[in-house]
Amino acid sequence: MSYHFNEIEAKWQKYWADNQTFKAANNSKKPKYYVLDMFPYPSGAGLHVGHPLGYIASDIYARYKRHKGFNVLHPQGYDSFGLPAEQYAIQTGQHPAITTETNIKTYRRQLDQIGFSFDWSREVRTSNPEYYKWTQWIFIQLFESWYNNDTNQAEAIETLILKFSSEGNAHINAACDDDITMFSSEEWNGFSSKEQQDILLQYRLAYLAETEVNWCPTLGTVLANDEIVNGVSERGGHPVMRKKMTQWSMRISAYAERLLQGLDTIDWTDSLKESQRNWIGKSVGASVTFKVKMTSEMLKQVQHDDNEECHSEQSEESHQIEVFTTRPDTIFGVSFMTLAPEHELVSKITTPDQKEAVEAYITATAKRSERDRMADVKTISGAFTGAYAEHPFTKEPIPIWIGDYVLAGYGTGAVMSVPCGDQRDYDFAKHFNIQIPNIFEGVDISEEAFASKDNVKISNSDFLNGLNYKKASKTAIYELEKLGQGVGKTNYRLRDAVFSRQRYWGEPFPVYYVNGAPQMIAKEHLPIRLPEVEKYLPTETGEPPLGRADVWAWDTKNNKVVSNDLCHSERSEESHNGVYPLELNTMPGWAGSSWYFFRYMEEAANRGEDFASEEALNYWENVDLYIGGSEHATGHLLYSRFWVKFMKDRGFVNVEEPFKKLINQGMILGTSAFVYRQDGTNTYISEGLIKDKNVVAIHVKVQYVNASDELDIEGLKQDGEFGEDFKDAEFILEDGVYKVGREVEKMSKSKYNVVNPDAICEQYGADSLRLYEMFLGPLEQAKPWNTAGITGVHGFLKKLWKLYIDDNGLKVNDAEPTADNLKTLHKTIKKVEDDIENFSFNTSVSTFMIAVNEFTAQKCTSKAILEPFLILLSPYAPHIAEELWHKLGNATSISTATFPEFEGKYLVESSKNYPISFNGKMRFTLELPMDMSKDDIEKTVMAHEKTIAQLDGRTPKKVIVVPGKIVNIVG
Repeated sequence: MSYHFNEIEAKWQKYWADNQTFKAANNSKKPKYYVLDMFPYPSGAGLHVGHPLGYIASDIYARYKRHKGFNVLHPQGYDSFGLPAEQYAIQTGQHPAITTETNIKTYRRQLDQIGFSFDWSREVRTSNPEYYKWTQWIFIQLFESWYNNDTNQAEAIETLILKFSSEGNAHINAACDDDITMFSSEEWNGFSSKEQQDILLQYRLAYLAETEVNWCPTLGTVLANDEIVNGVSERGGHPVMRKKMTQWSMRISAYAERLLQGLDTIDWTDSLKESQRNWIGKSVGASVTFKVKMTSEMLKQVQHDDNEECHSEQSEESHQIEVFTTRPDTIFGVSFMTLAPEHELVSKITTPDQKEAVEAYITATAKRSERDRMADVKTISGAFTGAYAEHPFTKEPIPIWIGDYVLAGYGTGAVMSVPCGDQRDYDFAKHFNIQIPNIFEGVDISEEAFASKDNVKISNSDFLNGLNYKKASKTAIYELEKLGQGVGKTNYRLRDAVFSRQRYWGEPFPVYYVNGAPQMIAKEHLPIRLPEVEKYLPTETGEPPLGRADVWAWDTKNNKVVSNDLCHSERSEESHNGVYPLELNTMPGWAGSSWYFFRYMEEAANRGEDFASEEALNYWENVDLYIGGSEHATGHLLYSRFWVKFMKDRGFVNVEEPFKKLINQGMILGTSAFVYRQDGTNTYISEGLIKDKNVVAIHVKVQYVNASDELDIEGLKQDGEFGEDFKDAEFILEDGVYKVGREVEKMSKSKYNVVNPDAICEQYGADSLRLYEMFLGPLEQAKPWNTAGITGVHGFLKKLWKLYIDDNGLKVNDAEPTADNLKTLHKTIKKVEDDIENFSFNTSVSTFMIAVNEFTAQKCTSKAILEPFLILLSPYAPHIAEELWHKLGNATSISTATFPEFEGKYLVESSKNYPISFNGKMRFTLELPMDMSKDDIEKTVMAHEKTIAQLDGRTPKKVIVVPGKIVNIVG
C-alpha cells in the first residue's frame, strides 16, 4: 500500500470539518488554553508559503495542548476592512465587499488544505456589520469617558459633569487638552448646551481636534505612521505630506504610564517590549517657559489679533515658548531655540524680512513624513524666524529657528538647543554659524561623565557651580519655579492616535452632527452600515468617499439613516426636522483588530446582546499564546493593549492585558530571479557575460527558472502579465542557455519570487509543507525558502509510512517492545515535549527523523511503541498521523489522545560497553553490567581471553578501573 497523501489529506480535512473536531466549548471541566494568530487581511494574491509559518507553529502548540488535556480555543477570522480592497474598487468599480468575499474564499480553501485545527464556528470578519456594530459601540464608550488621573483610570463622562456642576474644573486632575480655560460651577451651570459640549470634548477619550496628519493626496486619505515606508505610502508608494485636519483622535497618551508598567507583567520578547518602551518614550525633566522678545512688527500683529490697543509692556508676554528638557541643568548652555515648522507660533513671530524663507521651508517640510524626519540624522536644514526669546536667568536674547528635526506632536514642538551638550544641536549651530558660548569650560556634560563630577564650573551661574547633573537639575527647576518660568515634569513621546480615515471601506462612525457638535447614536440603533456610493474616491470638493452617499443623514425622530435631501448640507446649520448629517470619515484598520480576540470567546450561537457574554469573558479571560509579526509592535499591539485597559476600567472585561505570551515568527524569504537588460536597449545579457557592461537588473517570475538557474525564455516571452516587455527582446546566451541572477529577498508578488502553497500541497502534501516550514530553522528567525529542500522531508514521510505499512498492509502487531524500542520512544517523548514547550519546532523534526531511522533499524513493529509515536508526530503532520492512527484500530480522532508520558527509567543504561586499553591504547571493548563493582570489573577483564592474549604471560604493573567509563592495563 503506497502513501497517497492527497487522498489521505482530503479525507481527514473533510472528517474534521464534518465532525467539528476542533470546536471549543465554553463550559468544560478541563483547564482552558487560548491560542491565537494575528488574523490575516484577505488579499487578492492569496497565501504564499511565507504566510503559514506562524499558523503552523500555533497549530502545533494548539494540538499539543489538546493532547495534554486542555480545552483549547484556536479560532480564525479575517481583518477584512482594508485599503487594498478599496483601491481595487477604485480601479474596477467593483464593491469592496465582493472583492473581500472572493478573497476570503481563496484564503479559507488554502488554510483548510494545510490542515489547521481552527474552530471555524467562531469566525470573525471585521467588515461584517454584526461585528463592527460592537466596534462602533466601543467608540461610543470611549467618547462617553474621561481619564481621572487621581483614580488612574477611565470613568464615565457623567462623573465629570457632576464635578463640573458642583465644583467647576479648577481642581480636576484629568488627561485633557492643554488649552483648558478655568471655570466655576456657577459658570458651568450657566453655559449653553453647545458650550458645555465643547468643553467636554476637551476631556473625552475619543475627541475631535485639529491635528497634523500624514496626508496622501493620491490615495485621498490620512495614513498612520506605520503605513508609511521611506516617506511614501506603504500601499502603492505614493508621496505623503503633512497637513492640518480636524480628525477624531484617541487619548491613548492618558495610558502611557500604565502601558509601560504593563510590559513587566507579560511574557513578550525583550526586543518587542523595548520597541514599545521607546515608542512610549518616558522622560523625566522640566517644562521651561521662554518669553518671546517682541519686535514692533510683532506688537502690531498682537494688537491686530486682540482687536484692541495694548501697551508694549503687556504685549511682551503675549507669546511664550514652552519647552520640555530632560537636562534643565544645561539651561545656561542654550544658544538658540528650534521650533517645529508646524508650531502655531511660527506665523506669529516670524519677521517680515524672514517670512519668504520661512514659508518656503515650511512648504518643503510638509512633504516629509514624521518618520523620515525622525530617522534622518544627517540632513541639516532650517530657517531663522528673525525673532528672539529671552533667557530666563541671563535675560540675553536667544535666536529662534525652525527645523524639521523638531516635531510638532512630540513634547511641545519646541526645544532649547544646547550645542555643547547635544550633537544634533551642535551640527545645526555649526551649519548655520550660530554662536556657541563655552559656558562649561571644556567639561564633558554627558550624564555619565557629569554625574560623577562634583566641582563643575558653569559660566553665568551662581547656583549650579560645583553640582553634579542630578543636583544641578533639581536646583535649576527650583530656581525656574521661583521665576514662574518652569516646573518639574514627566513627559511621554507617545501621542494621541488619529482615528479618522478618509476612506470608504472601513467602520462608519456612529456619529451625527447638531450645529457642528458630534452626537452619538444609541446602542439599540447600531450598526450604522456603510451606504452605497457611486464611486469610491473623495468628492470633487475634497470630502471623503462617504460624501458621495445620497442616503447618509440621521433621522433623530425615527432613528434611522435617511436621504441627505432631508437635512441641510452644512453640518453647522440648524436642522428643523430632526435630520442631521452623519460623519463622513471611517475608522482606521486598527479599530476592529483592537478587540477581536474577545469576540472569539463567545460561541457564535450565543452572540447577541453584547460583544461577548460575562460567562465567556470570565472563562477565557485573555489570550494565552499570540503569534504574529513584530512589525505590529507600535501599531496593533499597542492599540489593543490601550483598548483592553480602557475596557477593564469601565468594567466591560476583567483583564488588563490582551496577550499573556507573544511570539514573533520570522520571515520566510524568497529567492528572486533577475534578467539583465543592457541599458538603453531591449537586449538581455546572461548573468555570466555581464562583466563591466552597463545593465539594469529586472525581476522575472521564478516559475520560469529551473534548479540550474536557467531561464525558460519562451515561457517568459509568452507571459501576458509582462505585456510587450519581453516579446521582441534579444537574449544573449552563455553555453546555449540564459543564466539568471539570484538574490534572497522578502517574498513578495512584486518581486515575482512567491511560491504558492497550493502547488506544494499538490506535489508533496500539506504534511510535507508543515514539517518543512518548521525544519527550515528557529521560528523567530528569517530563513530562505528552497523548494528542492522539501523532498527530504517528503522522503521522511514515505519512510514513516513504510514503518507501519508494507505491500501486504499493516505491519504493526502486539509484539513486546525491546529495550531499544523503549529507549528510542522515551528519548523522543522527552525531546519533543521539551522542544514544543520551548517553541523549538525545527529540532523536533530532526528528532522524528532520527526516531524513524532507529525504529527501522530495530525492525520495530510493536504497537506499544508505534502508536504513542504517532501522537508525538500528530501536531506536526496531522493527516498521516490520523490515517495511521485509525489503521491501528482507533475509532476516535488522534487529537483526543493523551500525550505520552516520559519515563526516565527506559533511558537508564543497564550495561556499559567498556573500552579495554593497554598502556593507553584501546585494543577491544567489553560489555559489562552497570552495577558491577570495581573489583568484579577488574577480575572479569583480567580473565578475558583477549586480555590474556595481549599480556602474553606478562604481569601488569597496575590495572586502572573507572566504573562506567574505562579500563586501562599498565604494564
